Amino acid sequence: MGDAIDLTGDGGVLKTIVRKAKADATGPTENLPLVDVHYEGTLAETGEVFDTTHEDNSIFSFEIGKGTVIKAWDIALKTMKVGEVAKITCKPEYAYGSAGSPPDIPPDATLIFEVELVACQPRKGSSLGSVSDEKARLEELKREREMAAARKEEEKKKREEAKAAAAARVQAKLEAKKTQGKGKGKAK
Repeated sequence: MGDAIDLTGDGGVLKTIVRKAKADATGPTENLPLVDVHYEGTLAETGEVFDTTHEDNSIFSFEIGKGTVIKAWDIALKTMKVGEVAKITCKPEYAYGSAGSPPDIPPDATLIFEVELVACQPRKGSSLGSVSDEKARLEELKREREMAAARKEEEKKKREEAKAAAAARVQAKLEAKKTQGKGKGKAK
């Protein structure tokens, strides 16, 4: 992971790049203001996940700069490129603040989002030079996400197997000590 970049100058929105986009990747522009993202939101204080698109592998779409999402997203997504994954830490005044906070999120909460910019598109009715290129890029990103999810699952499985093996070794040692202790006192 890279260093945190202060996007607001007051520490209100910090961005840390988790995975860089390819060098030729596009980002949101005036002509491509609609973005598709994949994300997971957690409470900074507890690490509790409060919202995610990962469970159902869905995409969240919105238009940058229209105020339809929290301020931090409008600020941070403008700096991203398609394929980039970033951790965005938002202070309450750039998140939900005191007004409009969902019931499960304290109004004074600092939030952390891991966001992947999946695509940038023109507004409805605008034309996009190469729709087939964009579809191909989306398919490639989907494959990459699926492969990453499979790797994550495999790593989790390996960790669980290692834990089980360690627990079995500890149990075997305990059993060995019990059987050694029983025989010592009786052999007089």
